Amino acid sequence: MGSYQPLKNYFGEELARRLAELIKPIYPDFPGAHFVNELKKNVGPLELKARVRLMAEELHRTLPFGYPDQIAVLLKILGPENENEHGIFTEGYFLMPVANFVERYGVEHFRISMDALYEITKRHTSEYAIRPYLLYYPEECMETLITWSYDSNFHVRRLVSEGTRPRLPWAKRINVLGGDPLRNLALLEPLLDDNSGYVRRSVANHLNDLTKDHKQVTIKWMADKLSRGWKHGPKMVRHALRSLAKSGDPDALAMMKEL
Repeated sequence: MGSYQPLKNYFGEELARRLAELIKPIYPDFPGAHFVNELKKNVGPLELKARVRLMAEELHRTLPFGYPDQIAVLLKILGPENENEHGIFTEGYFLMPVANFVERYGVEHFRISMDALYEITKRHTSEYAIRPYLLYYPEECMETLITWSYDSNFHVRRLVSEGTRPRLPWAKRINVLGGDPLRNLALLEPLLDDNSGYVRRSVANHLNDLTKDHKQVTIKWMADKLSRGWKHGPKMVRHALRSLAKSGDPDALAMMKEL
């Protein structure tokens, strides 16, 4: 067995070379050697998130176009869609700088960027990159996400739930959509009995987030769904109430007792 390597080491010279090799056939004038050398020169002392950010910054500096043309090039290196409910972080790690690129540079181009996030999430994840768009385009995002909640691709449906989680791990906390937890719950409703357990786990985690700041609204909403024949409700509610139950919350414990 090889020695353990921190994940941050993945985002270094070797990945820079891989990205340059993927871009070169699409944009033959891409200065791959310069791109790799700049990464190599600056990446050493940086931690994981800063390394990913540096790669996005160097892509932005090195591709000599405006954002719409830059992202058009980068979308051509995504590779095949991930057909499994796993691997978005392992097989798709090389796309993390591309997602960060959209997060950092695409906010002024809403439709182009949302279309890019739609494609990226089918191979890696867009759960972090989508969050600035929720802030700057709340109504447009809501409209798009409602459509995505019925998408045929389970990675896209999961993004509807995961990307809007108020307490998404490793991400900055955000408020509920439009300041109203019922808007988050409206997005989750079509996913409650999703045929993908991967999507349902995200929904249960999202509900758990909501119980921490909007307990009464969330518990009442879940009780209503249970009364209407929520097929996967008992298991998902137990998962959604786990934090409250651990703290000894009487409302959560009473609801779990009835499941």
